[in-house]
Amino acid sequence: MTITFYDFPSAPSPRRARIILREKGIEHETRIVDMMQGEQMGEDFKAINPDCTVPALQLEDGAVLNDNWGIALWAETVAPEPALLGKTASEKGQVGSWAARIDFQATISFAEAFRNSHRNFKSRALPGPENYDQIPELAERGFAKLATFMAKLNDHLEGRNFIAIDVFSIADIWALTTLDACRWIKAGPTPENHPNIVRWHEMVSARKSTHL
Repeated sequence: MTITFYDFPSAPSPRRARIILREKGIEHETRIVDMMQGEQMGEDFKAINPDCTVPALQLEDGAVLNDNWGIALWAETVAPEPALLGKTASEKGQVGSWAARIDFQATISFAEAFRNSHRNFKSRALPGPENYDQIPELAERGFAKLATFMAKLNDHLEGRNFIAIDVFSIADIWALTTLDACRWIKAGPTPENHPNIVRWHEMVSARKSTHL
């Protein structure tokens, strides 16, 4: 059975998995799930991932991984190089800690701001099969949390090429995909306020694996 990657190119979440698969050189078949047309809610895709979210990765044994952490851990095991989760115990801890920080302080904040303010998500404030109404206050909080996170990340990147350790890692992938998506809500980093993030962004965006 072929490894099959269910993707939607413009979305930030499947982009994380796509970068991982490219960095690892893992051969796979790609199937596009057109989220603009609601294909993730259709019965065919529900049979693959009942949560109705993308990405999903169907493995050779038929198992389906429907979140980026599961995909990352699987990929690190089947293709250890390059070690995107770090090599030593200390490195693994630092990468995991930074990835969690990015998720809680930036990715969730972006989702709050985007899904609770965009007109296309009026009754779709959360992904998945159930409908949830928007909460404008959550959008306001999301924007505020993003601004705080980017200020801290800019300070952290002073004199550093990568976020967690001395090489490109999951933490850089998590941050890149989130910060690129922040442009949709005009909340991305700017050269005036975040010169270190802009420098880092230019460097990691030069990697072929990160190209859209």
